[in-house]
Amino acid sequence: MRVILHIDMDAFFAAVEQRDNPAYRGKPVIVGADPKGGAGRGVVSTASYEARKFGVHSAMPISKAYEKCPHGVFVIPRMRRYVEVSNQVYDIFSRYSPMVEDVGIDEAFLDCTGCEKLFGVPREIAEKIKKDIYNETFLTASVGIAMNKSVAKIASDMNKPDGITECPPGKEREFLAPLPVGKLWGAGKKTVEWLESKGIRKVDDIARLDPVLAEKLLGKSGLHLWNLSRGIDSRPVIPGSGERKSISEEHTFEHDTDDESGIMSVLLFMADSVTSRLRALSLNARTINMKIRLTGFETFTRSVTIDEPFCDMATLKNESIRLFKEFERNNRKIRLIGIGVSNLVPRACDEEQGVLFPPVDEKRIRNEQLLDELRNRFGDKVSRGSLIHVRNDYDHE
Repeated sequence: MRVILHIDMDAFFAAVEQRDNPAYRGKPVIVGADPKGGAGRGVVSTASYEARKFGVHSAMPISKAYEKCPHGVFVIPRMRRYVEVSNQVYDIFSRYSPMVEDVGIDEAFLDCTGCEKLFGVPREIAEKIKKDIYNETFLTASVGIAMNKSVAKIASDMNKPDGITECPPGKEREFLAPLPVGKLWGAGKKTVEWLESKGIRKVDDIARLDPVLAEKLLGKSGLHLWNLSRGIDSRPVIPGSGERKSISEEHTFEHDTDDESGIMSVLLFMADSVTSRLRALSLNARTINMKIRLTGFETFTRSVTIDEPFCDMATLKNESIRLFKEFERNNRKIRLIGIGVSNLVPRACDEEQGVLFPPVDEKRIRNEQLLDELRNRFGDKVSRGSLIHVRNDYDHE
């Protein structure tokens, strides 16, 4: 019998902020862009459970979040800190199974099949993992237990925060039947709206369909959703399959702008943040991506792949500036700009010399690593001199 756990950290970014700052505990914490008294532009990254009681949720416009919860504690994200804590949590996962699939910074699948002799029945395994997480990070997680990934993921969301939900083996269809169709993994907003327009509102409504009709109604995804509605999912937990594909930052300007010096300053700040996260994850990148949204929400993307993998700010900054200057916007103003990196590869190492870099880059990388060490020790008050004048005006999203 397969034993699959889906572990989801509870309100992860906000929980880290509440843990690190005792004054935030018990208060509605909203991690995201600066609300600027309700006039801010950008979105909520994570809301604490106290904030969710006021209707605040992730991806909500920050201005709307301020409208719903003006007395909330609004915090700019600290991605380096979240990565550091996430690594601690993943170290705990690896104690209980070698089969850990990284879904994101705050969630993972574990295949614990055959681990019962070491750690007990599935619920005991979940309880031990949760206990370790709390004892070592003072954070909580919610766990779903099932015979497959789809049901485990749905289960982990049913008793949040700090819960454990187990679907008994062989009871998958019964477990899923009363849930809304939007709970199915892969049922997006448009699919749900279309299904509901046809009177298909519960998971059981899909399960009762003839599989041929399901495929006819929904195309290629129809049969997949039909299988999931019956608790059928043979996908394995694949260690490393969820490895990070990209790292990015976006900035929404308070007012649409054509101030090139201001845009350059924001690009500099984002390049610093993205490459700092690259180094924290021991990764290099080869592809640079840019997102530009103009007045009227028309959005464009540009990218470039360079020969040598990199993790330093100068490379990302210079290539991002070049991409921006080559973009023809015909004097239209910019609402949002974002940069990111993809085509990620682990940094090569050897036992004696540590991380290896091309000789031409070695001094620059060492300086970057020294800055990282200072930030880890003294926090974000340590900054590059070139960033001081833009830090207070920059909104992470």
